[in-house]
Amino acid sequence: MSESYILSTIVENKPGVLFKASNMFRRRGFNIESITVGPIEQPGLSKMTIVVNGDESTVEQLVKQLAKLIDVIKIVRLEAKNSVVRELALIKVNASDQKARADLMNYVQIFRGKVVDVGEETMTIEVTGAPDKIDAFIKILTSFGIRDISRTGITAIARG
Repeated sequence: MSESYILSTIVENKPGVLFKASNMFRRRGFNIESITVGPIEQPGLSKMTIVVNGDESTVEQLVKQLAKLIDVIKIVRLEAKNSVVRELALIKVNASDQKARADLMNYVQIFRGKVVDVGEETMTIEVTGAPDKIDAFIKILTSFGIRDISRTGITAIARG
């Protein structure tokens, strides 16, 4: 049975590391659902959070192959229920009249988002949270007419 797995890796922060990791997935015919990378508190290191869909044994093989890459320092499989999982989305939506803008502001408040840009015909909204929260917000905004969406992909950290 196929399900999503979150792999949290500590890697060396140098050119080519992301390519090597993603190429390893490609060679095995595996699709990466999302990938985020950013520096951590230790100089020269970054955290790479990879979300993949597959079965237990296949993902276990991917973890073993990923661990063989020289630039990978540590890999942890995170369980969604025991982790803080977040994503950020920027959504540009049509907002050409006062009623639409007022309605949008109400939805933004309900979803604890933030308006980050207002144009003559559009509003750009920032929302963070679990992916299902962002999906629900996007579903509501479709009635206004979405012009553009940019999502970061999942980033996660173990609880406690």
